[in-house]
Amino acid sequence: MDDVVHVAAVEEHPTRSGARRFVVRDDRGKEYTTFRERIGEAAAGLEGRRVRIEYHEEERGRFTNVYLDKIEPAPEPPGGGAGEGGGRDADEVAWRTAVEAAPYLLSDADRKGEVAPEDLYERLEPFKELVAEDIRGDGDEEPEGG
Repeated sequence: MDDVVHVAAVEEHPTRSGARRFVVRDDRGKEYTTFRERIGEAAAGLEGRRVRIEYHEEERGRFTNVYLDKIEPAPEPPGGGAGEGGGRDADEVAWRTAVEAAPYLLSDADRKGEVAPEDLYERLEPFKELVAEDIRGDGDEEPEGG
């Protein structure tokens, strides 16, 4: 199988036999393992970048192991927009920002009690949209008074 992902992290772990096991985690949280040093070192050099990968899965009892077979840099999509990642990344960053800002966006009463997920979404989503527009450069008008 193949996919295009952003490499979020690469970890190296020694095995009991002395080999090196590399675990590559993409920005969606999926993990890929390789014992091939050439592939693991290439992955470490591509950390934080958009890559094209080839992998295969093996069923081991109740578990599915995902093995990385190939990794190479992938070109950025045309019209990337927000820095390196485009619109999808702008939305992800905007959601992270909205979640971090939630304590400031919610009233004192909301922070003291439980807020239903639907209510929290209704409060955070407009803020997230403003942040995403700003990241994409959709809101390039001059700020007032400046």
